Amino acid sequence: MKNSFQALSMAAEQISELDTQLLKRKLRVTESPCDTKAIVDQRKLNAFCSNDYLGLANHPELIQALTEGANLYGVGSGASHLISGHNIAHDLLEKKLALFQSTHIPNASALFFSTGYLANLTAITGLIKLAKSGEASIYSAKLNHASIIDGVRLASTQSTASVTLFDHQQLETLEAVLRKDTKPLKLIITDGVFSMDGDITPVKALTEIAERYDALLLIDDAHGFGVLGQLGHGILEQFAITSERIIYIGTLGKAAGVSGAFVCAQAPFIDWLIQKGRPYIYSTATPPAIAHALLKSLAIIEGEEGKARRRRLHQLITHWQNEMSFSRWEKVSSCTPIQPVILGSNANALVAAKLLDEMGYWIPAIRPPTVPAGSARLRITISANHSIEDLQALIKVLQKIERQVQIGELP
Repeated sequence: MKNSFQALSMAAEQISELDTQLLKRKLRVTESPCDTKAIVDQRKLNAFCSNDYLGLANHPELIQALTEGANLYGVGSGASHLISGHNIAHDLLEKKLALFQSTHIPNASALFFSTGYLANLTAITGLIKLAKSGEASIYSAKLNHASIIDGVRLASTQSTASVTLFDHQQLETLEAVLRKDTKPLKLIITDGVFSMDGDITPVKALTEIAERYDALLLIDDAHGFGVLGQLGHGILEQFAITSERIIYIGTLGKAAGVSGAFVCAQAPFIDWLIQKGRPYIYSTATPPAIAHALLKSLAIIEGEEGKARRRRLHQLITHWQNEMSFSRWEKVSSCTPIQPVILGSNANALVAAKLLDEMGYWIPAIRPPTVPAGSARLRITISANHSIEDLQALIKVLQKIERQVQIGELP
């Protein structure tokens, strides 16, 4: 019993330390559907913080499809995919997702997961097992998402794979190391759109490097799927990339508006993950009603409504970039819905988020370890459901807060 209380004391002390460093995170309770207006802690706020880029999370047709799916298949899958949980809705969804990428990945096949985190863990740890002797190298972009970082760490502990981090904006170093790498399995991993900066990875250059040095290229297109490309198929469509070496991961809980993720690659790679991907093998399958709703979401994404929503979204992004200006804070140049404003210190970011909240805006402060130390920020995200007037009002509020900070009016 004594050890139990020691552990409790350790937890309390370390949480207190996080609080002192302005790094403690807190949950906020929402009481409304995901949209540009939200009820948070019983207050109505203008939300610029969700990843619902196309505004589909509360779409009436998706609500109807989810209800229809529940009526058809119930509310649970009951088992893992390899036991009895793989439903016809999952199968239809995977075939449709493979079709989305078939122009860019020859002999494409897809595998559906309950979360993007699970998809990355499965893909990275599973692919490394292809090297029977453990002779493998992993090259991971420094600013990759936490799920990739954890997948790489897990893969490296389960094998003798070496790990090299690279700057996605300076590929010369990556190429120099690959030039000397003689291992039979080389895996390059990058985000498609980097989630905290909103910039797009140089996918053409990385594909060429993968081809040149006989490597696989894993792209986590969590924030590009549904947003990039004329049909919303993502970064590969946006840049007209075709390669048999690509392992494509897309998220279905952001622009697609529902939940889950998928891995798309050549059929032998997908079959291998079914055999050796432990997170996939030992997880209960996502409720088939979710897969049924996602089929409707995919139809909207590549249909006329999806095209219209992307046009509106990119118009809003352009307006923000043209109209938003700061005298001291840093606005990042991004052509994606992710529009960060860098404030630097944790204290400044927290104060700005608090003032925004008081003025009716929900934009949380993002602090280390999510972003590098000294780059705390407001991560503003734009949805197709926002209006020009919404953006103009936010611009005025942000500029007012920045002036208050500069002239010392803040407590």
